[in-house]
Amino acid sequence: MTPTRPQPSDDPAGDVPRRGRAAALIVAAGRGRRFGGGVPKQYQALGGRAMLAHAAAAFLAHPRIDLVQMVIGPDDRELHDRALAGLEVAPPVIGGAERQDSVRLGLEALAARGDIDLVLVHDAARPFLPAAMIDRVLDALADAPAALPALAVTDTLKRGEAMTVAGTVPRDGLWRAQTPQGAQLNLLLAAHRAAVGHALTDDAAVMEAAGHAVRLVDGDEAAFKITTTADLNRARQLLTQRGLGVPLLPATGSGFDVHAFGPGDHVWLCGVKVPHDQGLSGHSDADVALHALTDAVLGAVAADDIGRHFPPTDERWRGAASDRFLIHALALMGAMGGRLVHCDVTIIGERPKVGPHREAMRRRLADLTGLPPARIGVKATTTEQLGFTGRREGLAAMATATVLLPDLSVPEPVV
Repeated sequence: MTPTRPQPSDDPAGDVPRRGRAAALIVAAGRGRRFGGGVPKQYQALGGRAMLAHAAAAFLAHPRIDLVQMVIGPDDRELHDRALAGLEVAPPVIGGAERQDSVRLGLEALAARGDIDLVLVHDAARPFLPAAMIDRVLDALADAPAALPALAVTDTLKRGEAMTVAGTVPRDGLWRAQTPQGAQLNLLLAAHRAAVGHALTDDAAVMEAAGHAVRLVDGDEAAFKITTTADLNRARQLLTQRGLGVPLLPATGSGFDVHAFGPGDHVWLCGVKVPHDQGLSGHSDADVALHALTDAVLGAVAADDIGRHFPPTDERWRGAASDRFLIHALALMGAMGGRLVHCDVTIIGERPKVGPHREAMRRRLADLTGLPPARIGVKATTTEQLGFTGRREGLAAMATATVLLPDLSVPEPVV
């Protein structure tokens, strides 16, 4: 179920304190590749929708938020549109090389509107956003230039050197910063403009550097940041415990691809460079196995085919590594709330032999997909010297991908 954005109240006697129109700026331009799977983490599936859609829905459902603005990567518009389909968000802003650049560009876009006074900057990787925490940040902005939700440090802190304790750090007065971090829009934008070229870790630090006082408000343990696969599993477990998980149904896609042999001394198969007395001809690196698997993933989520997403007439893809194609397909899958659970690739040809490289191929596919090798099949077969592969004129590959997708017949809960 898609939440409807409440209209702002103009009643000055209302119970909710207000000071100008407020926008949520969700920063989702990072690559997040340390998360695993090769897919930006903000587009990973969580509870039947992409991760970044949870925070967007929470802001849209809040009566004191008038606008939700996303900042995304330059190649992520299609992912954004699929992930937020049906949600009333502003057209996305393209971010910069670093988070600080992305926030500044988002603030510039908000300022250009001329109708926003307060801004709450939020990380897309924090999907659980309690409404009461949004209220606390906004309430603080009634008489402070900036506000930071944070949790007091309760654990004993140790300084380590070479995996040995080098000292104990006093924890008095230490806080763990969270988002959304709020500020008066004009002040935060001026502070970001002044901070260009300085590596500051969050927006509270930007405001501090500009000489503004930042009000601390209580954060919430639920608003944790998803950084690792373990964090994602924790988030999925929380959704299940709350009864907010959406039923997932299996979908299977298939792919097939062919490339002819040409001059060269190697071929690429499943992202692995395999020595051979010929190469494979193609617009990209001609990895026939990755092309087939990419089409299988796209087919499982009904997202057209590899040629539509990466046309051979586009010079950007000349000589490109085919892992980029698979990563894109996996990101589209995640944006639609899908999760890959198994894949299988069969390489068809007389030569080169796949057996000596099979485990390396499975490991590479595991790196790209985030699947354990036990859920990845890599096989090889011949056509008994029949057809073009039997005549050693080229290689073919076919692949299947099994994906879990949200059951669209079940209304989706709002987190």
